[in-house]
Amino acid sequence: MIALILGLLIFLGVHSTRLVADDWRTAQIAHRGERPWKGLYALASLVGLVLIVWGFGQARVDPIVIWNPPAGMRHVTALLVLAAFVLIAATYVPANHIKAAVGHPMVLGVKLWAFAHLLSNGRLADVLLFGAFLIWAAASFAVSRRRDRLAGTMYPAGTVKGDVIVAVAGVAGWALFALYLHLWLIGVRAV
Repeated sequence: MIALILGLLIFLGVHSTRLVADDWRTAQIAHRGERPWKGLYALASLVGLVLIVWGFGQARVDPIVIWNPPAGMRHVTALLVLAAFVLIAATYVPANHIKAAVGHPMVLGVKLWAFAHLLSNGRLADVLLFGAFLIWAAASFAVSRRRDRLAGTMYPAGTVKGDVIVAVAGVAGWALFALYLHLWLIGVRAV
């Protein structure tokens, strides 16, 4: 469990730099340069991610059950994660109405993904993992939206073409992950 907690602290800590120390981050980029900063950021993120995966795997060997979710929650989780995949797709597709409306669909997708998984998982490691990501995503979304309002940031208007691409990419990504990759990578059948 220590590896999982340490991994979460490193991974989410690195991803919180802009939230809690934006001036320091800007100074570091100015001092070191953008590429070295991104390299250090990526390396720290990778270390955190490896620790999360390793720690979560260790915690699954001897799980501590906090609560037993109803069996039907798996279906609710699958539906909410489908919406999360659509939000994440909206991050990368230009000119879509979702990004125009929410500004930060990736963070909103992570928030929905984490919440969905909390509904259908009741072990301590699950609560730590998904709860930490949910708290981080909620804070990140709030801070990012506030920063956008203060800066007067406007996102490009959405188009029907952009929306169709988002929907197709999100559903296809979800289907691939839910039907094949989740079992292979996580060891649990998603649907």
